[in-house]
This record gives sequence, structure tokens and C-alpha cells, in this order.
Amino acid sequence: MVNLAADYLRRLDEASLPIAALMVIGEVFPAWDQRELDISTLTLLKVVKRLLKIGDEDFLKAFNETGDLGNTLMGLFKAKKPVKQYTLTPSSEALTVTDVYGFLVKMAEAKGLYSRRVKERLLEALFSRLTPLEAKYAAKLIVKERRYGFGENLLEEALTRAFNVPLEDVRRANMITSDIGLVAKTSMKYGVNGLRSLSITVFHPLKPMLAENVGSITEALKEHGYTTALEYKLDGARVQLHKRGGEIRIYSRHLKDITTSIPEVVSLTLNELNAESCIVEGEVVALGVDGRLRPFQYVMRRFRRVKDIQEMVKELPVKLYLFDVLYMNGKELIDEPYVKRRDLLEQVAGDIPLVKRLITGNVKEAEAFFKEALSIGCEGVMAKSLQSPYTPGVRGRRWLKVKATPLTLDLVIVAAEYGYGYRYKWLSNYTLAAYNPRTGAFEPVGKCFTGLRDDEIIYMTERLKALSIAKYGRTLIVKPEVVVEVGFAEVQRSPHYRAGYALRFPRILRVREDKGPFEADTIDKVRELYDIEFKAPTSAL
Repeated sequence: MVNLAADYLRRLDEASLPIAALMVIGEVFPAWDQRELDISTLTLLKVVKRLLKIGDEDFLKAFNETGDLGNTLMGLFKAKKPVKQYTLTPSSEALTVTDVYGFLVKMAEAKGLYSRRVKERLLEALFSRLTPLEAKYAAKLIVKERRYGFGENLLEEALTRAFNVPLEDVRRANMITSDIGLVAKTSMKYGVNGLRSLSITVFHPLKPMLAENVGSITEALKEHGYTTALEYKLDGARVQLHKRGGEIRIYSRHLKDITTSIPEVVSLTLNELNAESCIVEGEVVALGVDGRLRPFQYVMRRFRRVKDIQEMVKELPVKLYLFDVLYMNGKELIDEPYVKRRDLLEQVAGDIPLVKRLITGNVKEAEAFFKEALSIGCEGVMAKSLQSPYTPGVRGRRWLKVKATPLTLDLVIVAAEYGYGYRYKWLSNYTLAAYNPRTGAFEPVGKCFTGLRDDEIIYMTERLKALSIAKYGRTLIVKPEVVVEVGFAEVQRSPHYRAGYALRFPRILRVREDKGPFEADTIDKVRELYDIEFKAPTSAL
């Protein structure tokens, strides 16, 4: 796959290369770009059915044969010729990558009262000119249903081969720009010197550094050479704050601009951050009337709110805690060790509180800190290697998570069934799946109907209905998009699921609004947990 991608990218011109690089991994815009297509699967199917003059039954019959949206559309486009309803682009020539990108940009930038109608007309104009194979991948691109196992890591390798640049330079450039299209174009035009000239830019958010889960404080200490920095793992939402002069922008874990949703945090950081320009990271938590931490879902209510913001400020106050600094006054800090970054953060934070920390090598002291964190409503603690650099978008053992309930997984909802009794109108029984990086599929590992409150189930019902692809009786098959954190008793073998594993007594702990489906845990992680739980004891022989 890497060689195929490298050969393809090498043949592209300067205009097409950055666009194609993103499309290869199922993206239209770079991660920092705030534009979104905002086209649901239902909207796409509505347009396709109209173009092909087919009904719900025709689509469902075709979908049942493939189980894949892209393959279904390819088959339907082969069987039926699209009816051209709008001739927005009269040319009969084959579409190019830049042509398709032009359509998608217009869709993303359509705003206002009639934007939905504009998007549908653009979809009709685009799909009326696509071949069946092109329709398959255009659909996957638009609804973000990439299932061919080719992600950013492999694309970075392909760029290395295509333009003869070092992999480490490609990866670093992608880390600090969050823009693989720019990295591709730079590799082609300027080579390694161009890649090394790319730098962190204020108001272009970086992907967050990620941590591995471990089962105990002792394991975390051992991993870090018996001395580590423990920090409270607050049950809030991670944010990245950018300041330049008198302007503040705040980004979520997904790099979405949430500045207008939390004006009190904007005012605080504008007044307190002691730097002309900087990028800092922190956690926003929701507070109850007693000042205690409230669960993660309350914070997400603030992040989703776009109207009546001031009323929400009074109704649901939030508080910011900082834990890292990545850039300050023109200097990149991600290569500096954790302890130095923390010292610099203390200097720049003003009166903004920092996440509580303890540097220790003592197990009893560390365990006491862990229990203290749990007692005030934290999820657990983070353990950070004292010499660790900050590696945007990379998950590793330099940062570790120790949580109260170690047996948890982030899984994706792929189907939902209407409940019974008073829940008969709500989708309340969810099929949970883990991602298989080898097949590109989300493979079910269990069903769950506990953990969410009634108001959360009502919200989830509306959200999943908008993601519906097909319906079988009382069950909806949905686009794999919603991620939930699931606690469970154990992983067990199961012949009922393709993956071969099932969760025992799963319970939804929270909706991970801050994670996308390809950030969910994999089948390999499920298998790893099974192996840990049921590993045979070492023979005395």
C-alpha cells in the first residue's frame, strides 16, 4: 500500500498533491482547518436515491448484500445511470481531484438559510458526473467512512519514498503543523530543508500528545524508572489555548474552535497569561454549586452550546486548570523535557491554577496521591516521565494513565435498538465495536443498555437517527461515529462475534465527544486485555 501511494503521489502536480494527500486518508481539510462539510449520511442517501430514481427498499436490498456504504453506491451506480438534475458544471470531461475538491469547498462554505439546499444541489451536480468507482470513494470521503486501513503513519512513509526525504523529518513536520497536505507539498518542492523550516504557528492547533493506560501506580512507577510526575486526571475536557497579543483562541481535543462557548475562560487567559504569544494546554472542568467537580458530560454541554452563552455561564460554570506549555514568545518548547516545560508554565500562568502535581518515587506516597485524586472526583492520575518531550498526536509510554476502573475501552456505536417499556421511543440498546486496523472495519464486541441517564438517551437517540444507514425492524445500523467509554467486568471468548471476543457486563461510563471513531480502541487492545486477564500461570517446571 505504501508503494502504491508513493507512486501515485509522485505523479501529481503541485496543485493536486496536498489535496490528494488528505483524500488518501479520508480527509478533505487539514486538522487545524475549521471548515466542515456538515453533510449527514441521510442527506447523501437522499440525493443519491433521487439521482438514481430508487426507493428505500432498493437501497436497503443493495446495502444488505455488502454491508458497506461505498460498495453499495458503487453497485447501484453500475446498475442505474444517474439523472442529471442540475448542470452546475457543464463540462463532460472526467473529474479531476481539484474539481472534486472545488465541489467540497463550496459545500463546506455554504452558510445561511438556504445552505442545506445549496449543499444538496452541489452533491447532485457532483455525483451525476462520477463513475461508479468514483462514487464509492466520494461517498466515503464525504461521510468520513474510510475503511481501507491506510492512515497518516503509512502516508508519511509514502511521502518519504515518493520524494526521498527522511521519515523522521516528515513525521515531525506533520506533528507541528497538523497538515499532511502541506507536508506533502513541502516535501515535493523543497525537500528536507523545507520540512525542517516548518514551525509551530499560533492559531494552528497541534494534535494533543496521547497516553497509554496502565493498571496500577506501581506499574507506572516501574515504567518511568521509579521516579515520575503524577498529576490529577481531571474529569473534564482537554483544551489548547493560543494567545497572540490581545487575541485568544481555544481549541478542543479535536482541534475545533470552541472560543465563543467559554467566554469566561477567554477573559481569564487574556488577563493572566504572561506572554505576548504562547500555546498552553489545560483541562476545563464543570463545577457544581458546592464547588465540587461535575462529570465530563456537563463540560460538553458548554462546548456544544452556540446560543444563549451568557445564560449557560451562570447555569453551568467551568474552571480552567493548565498542565503544559508548547510554545512561548516565538520559541518552540515541545522538545524540552517535561520538568522544564512545567517550570515555564508556572512562570506564564499568572493566577490560572495548574493541575496538582507530585514528583515521587515512593509507592505509598504515590498511592496516597492517587486516592486523594479519586476522593475529589478525578478519574485517576497521569504519570509523566520527567524527561519526556511533547510529541503531538503520538501515543506512548512517556505519559501513562492510571484510572480507578482499569478495565475500560473506548468503543464505537455501530447499531442501536429501540427499547421497551417506557423507553420504547428511544434508542437505548447499543452495539459496541472496536476498530480493526487490518480490515478497516469496526467489529462488534458486545451490546450495552446501561449507563446513560434518560436525558442522555434522548440526546443519543436523535444523534444516532441522524447517522442511520439502514433499519431492520426496531434496529438501526448507524455510521460508526459516536465513541463511548465502556467499563466491563472482563473480556471473554465469544463465537457470536466475528472478532471472537465479547465484553462481560458492559456499561457506558460516558460519551467521548472529544474522540473520533479512528481514535477508539482496536481489536488488538481487546485481545491484549483478554490475554492479560487469562494468561496462564508460569509452569513450576
